[in-house]
Amino acid sequence: MQAAGVRPVVDASSLAVVGISEVVVHIPRIYGEYRKMIAAARGFKPDVAILTDSPDFHLRLAPHLRQMGIPVVYLVAPQVWAWREGRIGTLRRNVTELHCIFPFEEQYFRDRGVTATYIGHPLSRLVRAHDSKAGFLHKHRLSESKPLVVVCPGSRRGEMARHRRLLEQTAAALHRSGCEVVAAVPPGSDFPASPYWQVASGDTWSALAHADAGLLASGTVTVEAALLGLPFVSFYQVSPLSWTLGRRLVRAPFLTMVNLVAGEKVVEEWIQEEATPERLSSGVLRLLDDQPARARVKQGLERVAGQLRTPHDPLDYSARLIVERIMRK
Repeated sequence: MQAAGVRPVVDASSLAVVGISEVVVHIPRIYGEYRKMIAAARGFKPDVAILTDSPDFHLRLAPHLRQMGIPVVYLVAPQVWAWREGRIGTLRRNVTELHCIFPFEEQYFRDRGVTATYIGHPLSRLVRAHDSKAGFLHKHRLSESKPLVVVCPGSRRGEMARHRRLLEQTAAALHRSGCEVVAAVPPGSDFPASPYWQVASGDTWSALAHADAGLLASGTVTVEAALLGLPFVSFYQVSPLSWTLGRRLVRAPFLTMVNLVAGEKVVEEWIQEEATPERLSSGVLRLLDDQPARARVKQGLERVAGQLRTPHDPLDYSARLIVERIMRK
């Protein structure tokens, strides 16, 4: 975006904090960024504001934008169907158009008075391996003769730190069972090396495309795996305080997005104290050894991928809708 001429005011990565208790220590810094954005909107007086994800930040910003007379397009709907449904009122009052990336969201929001459009999932046009399997294995010094398991600990530093011990114990069990393990992390991450895995930094899509099974922290990477056809087991952990405070607010039947899109349990998901090395390793080994079970998971993921793909490019479609709104102003 910067290469295209966008002048940054706030770095979105500075808002990437997950968990109730985890957010508290970052509130002063985040509030400073929030004030920067309000000042920038007053100074620029834009024709439209496009708010992308980060609902705790953007849904506080949206009322100020509306009061300034700036139409608000919200890209990537907040997951109010899972928790904190009270935010529906904020969306209805302050968001001019909501662009949804999951198929069930459009009707959900329309039923609640929010102007919503399903644009398709942007990753459906983007996710692909960047090299061949042989090239990937050679680059990361991985065996060609052993089953390959990709471990994704999360994209945020806090997630990686919380999940490290669990994943190392799980990877040790997989290693003892004859598997090769690669830990796929974002570029620049300081995720540590281990006797039980090779670290692949900035190469997640290739790792997902070429692995035989995955062990993935619940999040966007599970959608990427579905689009690439990788059978996986999902897991997630937050701090005990965040779990105690948040579990009563969550209403969704599943916490892994592919299960929510499917409306059924396509992949195993193990959350908080249920995520143990024994459960995670046995789930992964079942995907490698039990061919009927593997086939069922892959078929479920294919159905999910089909729902996320649309005839049009999702971001082009979103852009066209935004330009049409500006031209009508």
